[in-house]
Amino acid sequence: MNSIESELKKIIKGKVHSEKEFKKFYSVDASSYQIIPEIIVIPENEDDIIHTIKIANKFKTNVTVRGAGTGLVGSALNNGIILDMKNFDSIKVRKDYAVVQTGVVKGKLDSKLEINKKFFPPNPSVGSFCSIGGMIGNNSSGSRSLKYGSMIDNVLEITIIDGKGKKIILPKNEKTSRIIKNKIKIDQRKIPKVSKNSSGYRIDKIITTKDSHKIIVGSEGTLGIVISAKLKIKNIPKKRILFVVEYGLVKNAISDCISINNTNPSAIEFVDKKTLQQINQKFEKDTKCLLFVEYDEKISQNEKEFKARITGKIVKKLTKKQDIIKWWKYRDSSLFYSLKSIKSVNRMPHVIEDAAVPIERLSDFFKMQEKINKKFKTKSVIYGHIGNGNLHVRLIGSRKNLTLVKNIAKHYFEEIIKMNGTITAEHGDGLARSEFIKKQYGKTNYQTFVEIKKIFDPNNILNPGKIISKKSTVINNFEKLF
Repeated sequence: MNSIESELKKIIKGKVHSEKEFKKFYSVDASSYQIIPEIIVIPENEDDIIHTIKIANKFKTNVTVRGAGTGLVGSALNNGIILDMKNFDSIKVRKDYAVVQTGVVKGKLDSKLEINKKFFPPNPSVGSFCSIGGMIGNNSSGSRSLKYGSMIDNVLEITIIDGKGKKIILPKNEKTSRIIKNKIKIDQRKIPKVSKNSSGYRIDKIITTKDSHKIIVGSEGTLGIVISAKLKIKNIPKKRILFVVEYGLVKNAISDCISINNTNPSAIEFVDKKTLQQINQKFEKDTKCLLFVEYDEKISQNEKEFKARITGKIVKKLTKKQDIIKWWKYRDSSLFYSLKSIKSVNRMPHVIEDAAVPIERLSDFFKMQEKINKKFKTKSVIYGHIGNGNLHVRLIGSRKNLTLVKNIAKHYFEEIIKMNGTITAEHGDGLARSEFIKKQYGKTNYQTFVEIKKIFDPNNILNPGKIISKKSTVINNFEKLF
């Protein structure tokens, strides 16, 4: 690596690091994984990225892009060159769109948009800290994706540097757009029947050449280094109303969720008993779960219809902005609450935590989770975006038994696929799930993924081992604390 580092330092205007402390810092993200890189490049401009990619090709090493490091599946970890995009931080706000560079933190974008009475719909719970590039990389969404969609539904144009060091703007680059469209062959039977999906390359979203940029969303830096994106922005709703409803039976919450979904809510969220016990509010002793239901239009009409459909007890009706923010913070803190409620020795690695199923299969999902707990002698904390059929699962069991982790993952993903679900709805594949993509999508779709990878990255230098994967990585590369 010395010769690579030397060559990089001669030509890169940004920073190039190989010191031990830098390697250690960039060897981890918010996941349970750790891979020590050889070199870290903090580019100043597009030329730095192009030079880095060309040098990587020359020396046959890999380049993995990194945003804010908030990913939960090890997407931004690899053993070659890490590209930290924090210097790409400009924001240009227009009437109904914003041009945002990849290193911009979502919280900064939110603040700038709020001044203009606008908002960017995808709202992951770590939105104050995650980067736009990372959100594009794993097709982030959040609670309001029920109404507004995920990143893939809110991006209009993407500028990347591909694996050959070529700058491409999609869908503007008509030649590349045509090539992408012509390569796509889809087996529709194997496409997950869900409203949110962050697994594999989203070939199902490429209807015309004007959709070609969507292949980059959710691609985890395997097809190109995202420089900037043109994002849809919307007017901040004049009013919002949030209901918090408690249930003595999970099956009643599921039934209500399916019914409420037909009333155009902006969000329906689920919180289980272990999580709600951490909230500073008195609930009934037999309360098993909560639903958070929000509307941001036709408030009076939707309130009437909502109340006519639910069987649970409304414990909070919130209309003031600060009260709504406060209660959404309770929901957004579910990961923290779940970790707080589990002893550290019993916190199993986040591997199965992000699946989604068709909402009509939600009862099957909860039954399946109960069977897993019985079969593998575990317990679980469940919360998340139930309106999309997307639920986060935190396992409680033996932290050190990695064979158990892998067996659970294999069983869990097989069951999710049988339900026509997706193995990941918003966090991506990364090290945790890439090995299961072929089973998820089948031979035809997976071969299309391979062909798409060849278009953008023929030498396989961009984040190899993610999405297109020949190795099992689900329990490899866990931090040494295991």
